Amino acid sequence: MSTAVRTIEPLLYTPEEAAVALRMGRSTLYELMAAGVLEYVKQGRSRRIRVSTLKAYVATLNAS
Repeated sequence: MSTAVRTIEPLLYTPEEAAVALRMGRSTLYELMAAGVLEYVKQGRSRRIRVSTLKAYVATLNAS
């Protein structure tokens, strides 16, 4: 019998998870959210960032 485990790719990240994914500090990520650079959804007191928002942000970064 096969016991293959399928992992589900998350659609939303917590700010902490998003900071890790972007390889930046949590404070920097919150600053980007406060400045409106990174849009987020809010449900109650929780904030979540869409994966598509993170990908769009990375696409706008200049390669130096």
